[in-house]
Amino acid sequence: MKPDARAAKSEGVPPCVRWTVEIAQRAQIEGSAAWARALAGQRKDRRYYELVEDTIHQGFEYRYFVLSDAAGEVRAIQPFFIADQDLLAGMGAGTGRAAGAIRRVWPQFMRMQTLMIGCAAGEGHLDAQDGEARSILVHSLAGAISNCARELRTGLVVFKEFTAADRDALARLKEYGFTRVPSMPMTRLKLDFASFEDYLRNVLSRNMRSKLRRNLKKSGGTALELRIVTDISPYIDEIYPLYLAVYERSGLHFEKLTPEYFCRIGQTMPEKTVYFMLLYQNKVVAFNLCLLHNDEICSEYVGFDYSVAFDLHLYFVIIRRVMEWALANGYRWYCSTSLNYEPKYHLKHALDPLDLYVRHESPIANFLIKRALRYLEPTRHDAMLKRFRNYKDLYAD
Repeated sequence: MKPDARAAKSEGVPPCVRWTVEIAQRAQIEGSAAWARALAGQRKDRRYYELVEDTIHQGFEYRYFVLSDAAGEVRAIQPFFIADQDLLAGMGAGTGRAAGAIRRVWPQFMRMQTLMIGCAAGEGHLDAQDGEARSILVHSLAGAISNCARELRTGLVVFKEFTAADRDALARLKEYGFTRVPSMPMTRLKLDFASFEDYLRNVLSRNMRSKLRRNLKKSGGTALELRIVTDISPYIDEIYPLYLAVYERSGLHFEKLTPEYFCRIGQTMPEKTVYFMLLYQNKVVAFNLCLLHNDEICSEYVGFDYSVAFDLHLYFVIIRRVMEWALANGYRWYCSTSLNYEPKYHLKHALDPLDLYVRHESPIANFLIKRALRYLEPTRHDAMLKRFRNYKDLYAD
């Protein structure tokens, strides 16, 4: 393997736990045994990262940190990408309008070339299975990151949306000047009930139970057909506009998926991918892309035809259909990606924290960013999050 940037050795790491860090392109790693097993224990394994690199562009530059021990054995491969990051993306609408006015004159105002460790479309994970390896990976990578950032001409470094399971290992980043702030969390619901009716009766509040039953009754009189597939390619011309309709209504954007992404994910990861579609009068009016992992089903992306979505209560109908399928197939957790928190709050989901770890390579800029992050971090501007019973978990050590 010949990296496309010179090797950068960790600084300040005891020699017995020092791993060498190299930067590689995918062509240099994809035939290796280390890449074949990378992130194998995660819902989004190395195949997902290949899919994202092939189908989501937006100016992203995809690269990989290759970490090797003293004997030259590759111990981990950690994906990253470079993006032109909008530092005001999580701010309120008023700030966005003000920034827009400034950017008409100064296009790069509060935008910065950023090295992001993690995934461009979803949460990030460390490519290490045990606590010791995770700790060494973080220590080695953090010590080498300044050299890598200079090589890649990036000023800001972000470990993007890592789960709470990685907090112990990533806590070491504080020694290297990183600041942890919450990102918009995922949510999860334990499927510890016998049926959807049992869920309505014993989990939801009386008001929400009545509302949901009323809405489902209204939609029940319509001819809504459920269709479940792993390959969405035959339906892509119908479902992609539904995804765009949801995307354009969202107040926060990062990645924008492509038709190729939706087609290829089921072909690339068939054992993990399930599409739930609702058809009305022989037309697809809603879909939900879910990924399966162990005892979890995770709702990743949805799409709706808003000309009928509210009249037919499609959001609640498709949730019911997915939950019923999950219960019938033995899944114990229903997870969902970030945003749209109000219905999830009423449906008794708990927050599933995701963290950002941020550092600027300039000590002066990093000093200022540390103090600004409390105002820039996105969860601050979503009042609904504070109503969840485990909201404090976003900030817990």
